[in-house]
Amino acid sequence: MRLIALKMLFGDSAKFYGILLGLTFATLLITQQAAIFVGLMSRTYALIEETPQADLWVTDPTLQFVDDTKPMQVTALDRVRSVKGIEWASPMFKGLLVAKLPNGGRQICDVIGVDDATLVGAPATMIEGKVEDLRKPDVIFIETRGANKQLLQPATEDKNGPKRPMRVGDVLELNEKRAIVAGIAETRPSFQNVPTIYTTYLRAVGFAPSNRRTLSIILVKALPEENLAALQRRIESETGLAAYTPEEFSWKTLEYWMKQTGIPINFGMAIILGFLVGVAIAGQMFYNFTLDNLRYFGAMKAMGATTRQLLEMVAVQGLAAGVLGLGLGLGATAIFGLAIPGDRLAFKLTWHLPIISAVAVIIIVLGASGLSIWKVVRLDPKEVFSG
Repeated sequence: MRLIALKMLFGDSAKFYGILLGLTFATLLITQQAAIFVGLMSRTYALIEETPQADLWVTDPTLQFVDDTKPMQVTALDRVRSVKGIEWASPMFKGLLVAKLPNGGRQICDVIGVDDATLVGAPATMIEGKVEDLRKPDVIFIETRGANKQLLQPATEDKNGPKRPMRVGDVLELNEKRAIVAGIAETRPSFQNVPTIYTTYLRAVGFAPSNRRTLSIILVKALPEENLAALQRRIESETGLAAYTPEEFSWKTLEYWMKQTGIPINFGMAIILGFLVGVAIAGQMFYNFTLDNLRYFGAMKAMGATTRQLLEMVAVQGLAAGVLGLGLGLGATAIFGLAIPGDRLAFKLTWHLPIISAVAVIIIVLGASGLSIWKVVRLDPKEVFSG
């Protein structure tokens, strides 16, 4: 009976491809939009993932997310270092500064200043140059996306002529202070979509406008056998600052963007639209397919097939269409993600998303099959043969 059910499904090619198209398109929309949403949100805490050395991130208690810089006084670093159980504590500067480019243009850049002594927080992957080069005078690193897009420079003396990426040896100005590009780094895309510049903490403070508070974040490493939760509470009680584990800081950042922006609503509507498209196209096509084949179900019922066997046939048809549609939709989503460069589109296909899409397809198929099954259960062979 299962083989007959599949032959009935594949034999009506017009309706079969219609059902398949609906389920594939629904899976593509649901998974693709969800993957873009996850990719976009993961960019909001890219800096935290780029700095795995720290066990705790200590900040001003009013800070809402990682890019929300609330500078602290430099003395906060000494207060944190005095807390028992800390192996080391490093300063970090983070702020937006305007860079004057060699061609006279100006560009807002995200400047990150890492500890002068240990260079904790410096980029892990260098395309050109070495991390140790940061210790040279007036040196900065830029990341590849900024070098290849926003910081392009004229390739010839003609400013309107062809452009080339910014490269090692170029000189720009930050707050009218000279900065020499000594390295090109590969980093994760950030949510702000501006070039990121890495330099040392003291040099970054020198680039920034004068301010009594210059310390953006304190990175803390706990002693090997130290209880991290206890250390976190001690830092907060003894310094009055906030201390977060990397996971907590990432969630705090994510929570801010989820609650304070309309991004989740926009993507949620697209995902719901994909679900409704699946229901409208695949559901209706599957229901019509069953109605068109009621006479065959009636004939089989008249020849002795039980209602259970007929229901099993409908279930097999729904399962086959669902598996094929889900597989094609996930495959199309994966191809889409591979075809679009990561720096142009935030796309992150985690293992959760295929499961969510599978659940959505199951709901669509169950809904369509449920209506079809109801018609089969109530089917009277006399009605079929009487026309």
